[in-house]
Amino acid sequence: MHNDSSSIQDLPQFPESYWRDSATIPSFPKLAKHTEADVVVVGGGISGITTAYLLAREGLRVVLVEAGQLLNGTTGHTTAKITAQHDLIYDEFNHHFGQEQAKLYYQANIEAKQFIKHMVQEHKIPCDYEERDAYIYTNSDEYLPKLQTELAAYEKLGIDGELVTQIDLPVPIKAALVMRNQAQFHPVKYLDKLVQLFVELGGQIYEHTTVETIDKGTLPTVITQDGFKLTCKHAVSCSHFPCYDGMGFYFARMHAERSYVVGIPNKNVQLSGMYISAENPKRSIRTAALDTGESLILIGGEGHKTGQGICTIKHYEALQAYANDVFGAAEISYRWSAQDLVSLDKMPYIGQISSSVPNVYVATGYRKWGMTNGTAAALLLRDMIMGRENAYQELYTPSRFHVDPDVKTFFAQNADVAKHLISGKLERVHNKPENLSNDEGAVVSIDGKRAGAYRDEHGMLHLVDTTCTHMGCELEWNHGERSWDCPCHGSRFSYEGDVLEGPAAKPLTKIQES
Repeated sequence: MHNDSSSIQDLPQFPESYWRDSATIPSFPKLAKHTEADVVVVGGGISGITTAYLLAREGLRVVLVEAGQLLNGTTGHTTAKITAQHDLIYDEFNHHFGQEQAKLYYQANIEAKQFIKHMVQEHKIPCDYEERDAYIYTNSDEYLPKLQTELAAYEKLGIDGELVTQIDLPVPIKAALVMRNQAQFHPVKYLDKLVQLFVELGGQIYEHTTVETIDKGTLPTVITQDGFKLTCKHAVSCSHFPCYDGMGFYFARMHAERSYVVGIPNKNVQLSGMYISAENPKRSIRTAALDTGESLILIGGEGHKTGQGICTIKHYEALQAYANDVFGAAEISYRWSAQDLVSLDKMPYIGQISSSVPNVYVATGYRKWGMTNGTAAALLLRDMIMGRENAYQELYTPSRFHVDPDVKTFFAQNADVAKHLISGKLERVHNKPENLSNDEGAVVSIDGKRAGAYRDEHGMLHLVDTTCTHMGCELEWNHGERSWDCPCHGSRFSYEGDVLEGPAAKPLTKIQES
């Protein structure tokens, strides 16, 4: 825990989320041998850990591999709301999928919430689980009828909610749509217990083990970048972006978005719910308990497509300004960001990665609502692997296609990719590496060619080729996280060129200073 509150500029260059900073996370070795298992799960977030635990509980031999550290991806950087209120979505789902499917989506997420609650109670997990009502609020005349339309969708689907005109968030509102009996928790403390239970059941975990591909032979074989093979009956990709595409063309059917969070000390503001604004810029607000008995107020928002938009540090500054205006907090204790994937129709892709690869599964595209969607994914994947019926299999199937909205979104999304691909290649760069100050990164010109440069706080210069190793788009510098981000498909690389986020699998080429 940070003892002193700070301004954005005073906080660490490479920010740690409150969830990771306030919990002890076990470490595991790197895979160093060929291995066999019933199931290999790729990805150490809420989907991967919960899936691995559930399958081990069924008596299967399960291996979980993670490219970095457990819980260091989106799960460790979420706002951690356990809710089926996923913004204004149910009226849209009614129109696109029909009322029956929209209701299934709600039920899947409520069942996921109930599973988390049951796990917390059964194993007495000290993860600050609290039941809270969830609110979407607005102070905009434009969004008031949208809340009323969403309420009508709630009523059609049997969702416990209503419109109210007062909430305990100290902001002016015209109305708020409440969904009753949702929850919040500390995700890392919760999942740390599931990791412990998984290991006790005989599960194996390997960190710093990057999967390069999956060979879809008679039995799936997961192949790591170091050349080790994990032979299994079933392989599950829970690695945020799928570690293996299986000709599902996921890079063309999803886009990546980044969002930001700041944590401020709670100066006696009583907040009984969880909140998100209907209008943009989004503001997502909840409290988080501290070990001292006090609490933080977590403020999230400022979402944008990865690699696109203003200097990323300005998104933190906008949240800090909001914290000051609403809560009188001029300083902050934490800041962090997360990356999420959004599918063409806003519904997650969960199930067989493609119809031609029956024993390889995927779970992705949670649209920033991963606590319930990720848990629902694990419950569905368990049933599919165990050969059981599950009411949500058709709803989430990755092979689905809806003319509206899929076609419209597909063309708009890929036109945006083409625009950034072309503009990056035509960009004229005049900046030089010698112009950079300490802790400054930028696109520069070296011998007439585009390159990425970052001069660290000690004055050492790090140079990389800025061409994304996925499909050749040109990367942009992200000052907020000191990373190189792809505006086309959301891949991210460290300033030294290592892959931070897929779909890219290979690091950037390092450039030697001439």
